[in-house]
Amino acid sequence: MANETSDLIDNIYEKNEPAQNEYKPQIIRKSQKAKYQIFDESEFTRGREVLGDLIVHGMIASGGTDIDWLIEHKGGFVILEFKGFHNDKINIAKGQMIAYEKLHEKLNQSAKCYLYVVGCDDIDFSNPDATVWVFEMNQWKSNAVPKNTSDIYGEDSNRQNKYIVYREYMEEISVEKLRDIIDSHWKEFERIML
Repeated sequence: MANETSDLIDNIYEKNEPAQNEYKPQIIRKSQKAKYQIFDESEFTRGREVLGDLIVHGMIASGGTDIDWLIEHKGGFVILEFKGFHNDKINIAKGQMIAYEKLHEKLNQSAKCYLYVVGCDDIDFSNPDATVWVFEMNQWKSNAVPKNTSDIYGEDSNRQNKYIVYREYMEEISVEKLRDIIDSHWKEFERIML
């Protein structure tokens, strides 16, 4: 009787080994070693913090932004801006987007430029199967991506000095696919700029 009770308790709390057919381990692929690495993270961080002291209280100028990734090859450009999702939306400062629109326009006058906004959750870019969401500047300019300045779901009804882009308007792709897109542009620049 004690043995039956023990078996019952083990079954309730799933202490028995699962059948071999029930458990299938998930295989997570790992990308090759990163091509570029930050060798001194504290120096990198310190450099960013120093810039934060440039604009101070009492100045007329404010704000500031950066370009997350800029690739140039034979006069062609690929620009990547990474934004983290919060409640299935990303925020892009209006000033930053205006600058990107003008930069995209000017670079396309004399060369070729692709500008991607990449939305991501907490992601491991070393996993080629990890998911990101993207849109390219031409989609923004053609209004394929709505230019919302207030939350359409009513979470914050007042207009803000930023654009709100919802995940549903971005294309879901893998990190591996994003790498393929970047490489395809590199190859395109090889052909165009000969």
